[in-house]
Amino acid sequence: MTSPSVTTTKPQATAPATHPHPSVLSTPGHDTGLLLLRLVLGLTMAAHGAQKLFGWFGGGGISGTGQFFTASGYPAGEAMAVLAGLTETLGGLGLVLGLLTPLAGAAVVGTLINAIAVHGAGAFFAPKGIEYELLLTAGAAALALTGPGHYAVDRFLPVLRSHRLAHGALALALGVLLAAALLLVRD
Repeated sequence: MTSPSVTTTKPQATAPATHPHPSVLSTPGHDTGLLLLRLVLGLTMAAHGAQKLFGWFGGGGISGTGQFFTASGYPAGEAMAVLAGLTETLGGLGLVLGLLTPLAGAAVVGTLINAIAVHGAGAFFAPKGIEYELLLTAGAAALALTGPGHYAVDRFLPVLRSHRLAHGALALALGVLLAAALLLVRD
């Protein structure tokens, strides 16, 4: 017989540490970076919406933007101007506040899909390219998928308190489907 002091035991493998809430992975640098991205992208989109709705910042207002939509093949140009203006303004402000971030990001993505389709993909770089629209689209999609970070209103909403990838993916799918539907009614 062997004595207990001679018996060797295999060390048990330890499971990797799991974090019950994604917010545990959050760091001040991560949250500040997401806040910066939300502010710049959201304010940019809200300003684009204000151009369409109110004619601010050198925009065409509803009537001028409506003429552009009609010339671009959309039916009911002024209604499309209101729809695009509201989507950009509310989606942009939603990103700024970190409020319903998956839906706000998806709204911006859907609007920009239409902008890319109207602009055309003849070139990548400005002045006739899509680099600007593509960058805004990617940023909005990234925010929809990652969530707004710690410094956001979503943190106080039970459903979005701990962001889930599924929320962002479903919201983006909805944004893409609605963008495609609008493109189908375009001449």
